[in-house]
Amino acid sequence: MRSTMVFPEVQQHVSPAEWQQRVDLAAAYRLASYYRMTDQIYTHFTAKVPGTEEFLINPYGVLFDEVTASCLVRVTLGGKVMLDPTGMGINAAGYNIHSCVHEARPDLTSVLHTHTAAGIAVSAQRRGLLNISQHAMRFHNRIGYHDYEGIALNPEEKVRLVRDLGTHYAMILRNHGLLAGGRTVREAFEMIYYLERACEAQVRAQAGGVELIECSDAIADKVGAVLDAPNRSARDTDWPALLRLLDRMDPSFRE
Repeated sequence: MRSTMVFPEVQQHVSPAEWQQRVDLAAAYRLASYYRMTDQIYTHFTAKVPGTEEFLINPYGVLFDEVTASCLVRVTLGGKVMLDPTGMGINAAGYNIHSCVHEARPDLTSVLHTHTAAGIAVSAQRRGLLNISQHAMRFHNRIGYHDYEGIALNPEEKVRLVRDLGTHYAMILRNHGLLAGGRTVREAFEMIYYLERACEAQVRAQAGGVELIECSDAIADKVGAVLDAPNRSARDTDWPALLRLLDRMDPSFRE
């Protein structure tokens, strides 16, 4: 079923670069829905508008499987809504989390945040993510942890969110969920996808009730180095494949 959240006039009023960013971000929302990484309307994916200090975020009241390129809200780092075709506005907690990361880390063009059962479960474990899967080891010494401070409505928390993320591309928000960023929407989606899968594998392995095999730091470092390599061919081939998947299911994310 095609989304009804389509506003054709938007493409006429934005640059080609912004429109492409909108299409990619809408695709990330649809993929998150397909992979069951949503929490109704309460988590957020964002992406910077190229050449500006503004970013795109979902309207507060649209499900991930409804998101289209044209329905996304454009907002400044200071919180001023510049374009909102739906008139629904944005979630304040989502704005607080994403705006501070975009401001402090201009290298992270896109920032994705989730509340899945597996992600929340691992976020509540004192030791955090364990080196028990290849997916987890890609984040060894490459992930931050931020202690829970309540619903993220306090502007003062921004400083600590940025501090705890540091130079990493991923962070576990304790008792809350997961966050990942990237230099492109595609890279951010890769990060959140494999972080989610690592958490899901950990929870399922723990549910077996037997002793787990944890790999050494040395092995984990090797895995992380390989998967961080800038010349991995998947960086050019996985996103087009995922877009083809979406086109087969419902291409309205592009509208």
